[in-house]
Amino acid sequence: MPRFAAGDRPRLVCRLLADRPPWKSGLVTARLVRSARLYPGVPYAYASVASPAALVFTAGACPLDPAGQVADAGDVRAQARQAVSNLAEALAAAGSGMTHVLKTTIYVASADRADLVAAWEVISSAFGEHDVPSTLLGVTVLGWPGQLVEIEAVATAASQAADADGSCFEAAEQEGFGNALAGGDGRG
Repeated sequence: MPRFAAGDRPRLVCRLLADRPPWKSGLVTARLVRSARLYPGVPYAYASVASPAALVFTAGACPLDPAGQVADAGDVRAQARQAVSNLAEALAAAGSGMTHVLKTTIYVASADRADLVAAWEVISSAFGEHDVPSTLLGVTVLGWPGQLVEIEAVATAASQAADADGSCFEAAEQEGFGNALAGGDGRG
């Protein structure tokens, strides 16, 4: 039985991230991630981390070199390697890593199936035995001139989670609030 009166909003005391953003939405906060080790001139964050769920959603990792130029024009395999490297860096900056990836979407600017397979071989090799669910798409064009490959990922960020040990969720469930944390109405 909940220990709060009907209509009162229960207070959950959870350990918070030190760099928590100044804004939040409901029980989930979002932190936009920019890595000093990736090209700083892009008009977007490289990833975002949502807590307490601690999911990381990356922007499409492009094959940009540190100067912001598309690497290896015309070479699908080389661009796939650079995009994987940039993806790994964005994940690391978000407190995650390649083995924490839950899903990827891979875009290859080509109608030639051999180019899609070439990109897939490089990217799947980078994940090794972590054969993450993936979607591989051939598209007409990507955002940067000469760009042939882009990779998006959704991952967990256990090392950065606001409640990595689950105690906040356990306390919330004891208060009868567990459903709200999972997107329900908090009454069950």
